[in-house]
Amino acid sequence: MEHDRKQTRAWVLHPDIKSDRTRRDAGPAIEEGVALAAALPDLEVIGSTIVGLPKAHAGMLFGSGKIEELKTLFQAEEVELVLIDGPVSPVQQRNLEKAWKVKILDRTGLILEIFSDRARTREGVLEVEMAALSYQRTRLVRAWTHLERQRGGLGFVGGPGETQIEADRRAIDEQLVRLRRQLDKVVKTRTLHRAARAKIPYPIVALVGYTNAGKSTLFNKLTGAEVMAKDMLFATLDPTMRRVELPDGPEVILSDTVGFISDLPTELVAAFRATLEEVLAADIILHVRDISHNESDHQAEDVEKILSSLGVDEDRVQIEVWNKIDLLPEEEAEACRQRAVRSEDLFAISAVSGEGLPALLTHVAEKLQGLRYEEVLSLDFSQGKQRAWLFKQEVVLSEDQTEQGFDITVRWTEQQKAKYAAL
Repeated sequence: MEHDRKQTRAWVLHPDIKSDRTRRDAGPAIEEGVALAAALPDLEVIGSTIVGLPKAHAGMLFGSGKIEELKTLFQAEEVELVLIDGPVSPVQQRNLEKAWKVKILDRTGLILEIFSDRARTREGVLEVEMAALSYQRTRLVRAWTHLERQRGGLGFVGGPGETQIEADRRAIDEQLVRLRRQLDKVVKTRTLHRAARAKIPYPIVALVGYTNAGKSTLFNKLTGAEVMAKDMLFATLDPTMRRVELPDGPEVILSDTVGFISDLPTELVAAFRATLEEVLAADIILHVRDISHNESDHQAEDVEKILSSLGVDEDRVQIEVWNKIDLLPEEEAEACRQRAVRSEDLFAISAVSGEGLPALLTHVAEKLQGLRYEEVLSLDFSQGKQRAWLFKQEVVLSEDQTEQGFDITVRWTEQQKAKYAAL
């Protein structure tokens, strides 16, 4: 049975490298590292250590004295897996595993494991497998356990497939080609679903935010859906969509998305573009922030960076939602409320108690009024480029052929109309 599975004893290390220009504050960083590890049911985190370093050592990451000291600690604590909250090269990983006689997982490997454990849709599963293969391809110095996996997870942490099989790159590349083909099929199907949805006159409101900001709790509160909402990093990985009726306003599709995180592995930024496609199609983006978190501002910056890397344009309506004000001391909560009152696109709420939600929903409804409207365009046969553009934008509701060309009914925004005019 699931819960009877033996847990792996794990220790989290955060290398605080002084020479690293993008260095994060070590305290919150190791807290996040431990929370990431806690998101995997197979792991029991028995301790954590911040290791201060002037610079990373090429072959071993840490200096020889520190390696010996940690080896003694790991033996005393019977540690089986060491999670290093940062990048570890394949060579460093092999050398540390030899020195400490434990398994090593870096931040990328850990996030991949979590994503694998959480992915629910066919697309999510394929995306994670491809990301894991790309990551694994760079570390052929390690055991290759992925192809003969018999359990959830990617085989980095444990499981039956630990027979130290060295797979060559060809095996991985063949597997990648197979997965890419399967994924193309799945994505095509989903594009059809999305095109069908574009014909439904519902605007899309997407919830985005740092992982654990409370998006799924808010989603459940607004929709009555039972999406997994735990106090855990990456509790949601696949986009979940529900219809919601706004007070005195239109019906909308509310979309809950994967939580963002700083230093998201490059393999995964590409892999989860698909998960975040819903954001690109959204009329309104609600950026949910855990305002009670002491790193809330940094988290917001990380989210904004990822949104801009996804290509979310500046003129998209974004509303900032300061969640978890119920966790703040009353004075600070009141200051947040006052600031929200003075700002147009800022709301202070509690997804748990429901405080602030009516005002937020009314505002969303007002923003949506007049945001999209219908119009009939007459194109002649020579305007194939414009016609193709309209279909690509998924704004076409219907099309009738005429003697001169096409009458096309579209539902679009002012921004889309302006882009069309500029073609």
